[in-house]
Amino acid sequence: MRAAWYEKQGAARDVLRVGQMPDPIPAAGEVRIRIAASGINPGDVKKRQDAFRVGMSYPRVVPHSDGAGRVDQVGAGVSSEWLGRSVWCFGAQSYRPFGTAAEFTVVPLEKIAPLPDKVTMDQGACLGIPGITAHRAVLVAGSLRGKSVLVRGAGGAVGLCAVQLARRAGAYVIGTVRSPSEEDTARKAGAQEVVGNDHEVRTRVTALAPDGIDHIVEVAFGGNIEDDVELLKMGGSIATYATDIGIPKIPFWPMVFKNIRLFFLGSDDFPAEAKSLAARDLNAALEAGWTGFEIAERIPLAEIVRAHELAEHPVRRGRVIVIL
Repeated sequence: MRAAWYEKQGAARDVLRVGQMPDPIPAAGEVRIRIAASGINPGDVKKRQDAFRVGMSYPRVVPHSDGAGRVDQVGAGVSSEWLGRSVWCFGAQSYRPFGTAAEFTVVPLEKIAPLPDKVTMDQGACLGIPGITAHRAVLVAGSLRGKSVLVRGAGGAVGLCAVQLARRAGAYVIGTVRSPSEEDTARKAGAQEVVGNDHEVRTRVTALAPDGIDHIVEVAFGGNIEDDVELLKMGGSIATYATDIGIPKIPFWPMVFKNIRLFFLGSDDFPAEAKSLAARDLNAALEAGWTGFEIAERIPLAEIVRAHELAEHPVRRGRVIVIL
């Protein structure tokens, strides 16, 4: 099969290679997917860059955890009914060496979900990490029906999923965006209100939710934590999956006095049942008419270096996917 890989970490153009590898064979409990589209996420870039200083987990890595395609082989114990079905997958390169930047990938059955009718492979390739992270971030603190939710970065991949899922959960959803160009994206996802993430964000959110916010989905924990604590109600909660400051300062006593709950979320290690529930709810949102993600670039596997560079330094709003 054709595949992209790296055998050392570094800049995309220095380490990514495209060539031939043996076709993978599914083991018991696994399926093989003929990949049509492979999604690039910030985590894929960080692994390749060694941003977290953990080194190479495997001698050779085929990148990308998310993808979509058709099941063409099944391992022992997997129903043949999966053969030929369109699916999306997640976690293909989570604690595994070979992800979706290849003609074929092999994953455990529990890491795939049926691709709903009329949903494109491109959309399916974008769902995994952003959608599952958003689902956990929205629901980890409990039911949101009738509650107020602030989604930071509502124009981003995780943010727009969080907006959609929070709205479907019955919440009043306020989104913050970095620029006016993202406002339409957040509103299409379901945000009732959208505000710019500037020095007046606290005042604007307070005006929209004068009784306080019940739950915050946070993408920039370090930079926003002080405002978040001020905006939250007594007993409110924050679910954060990223930070703009590696070692943030936490306003401990204000958080204690408000009995604030804080959830740190690493998508690779969510409980299996949480991932399965997320996949079902994301599919339900798509089947109900959610339009999903804006695709900025569709790039062939042979040009994966350019795909990674665009994912790192986007020139257009939307997701970058690799097509096979």
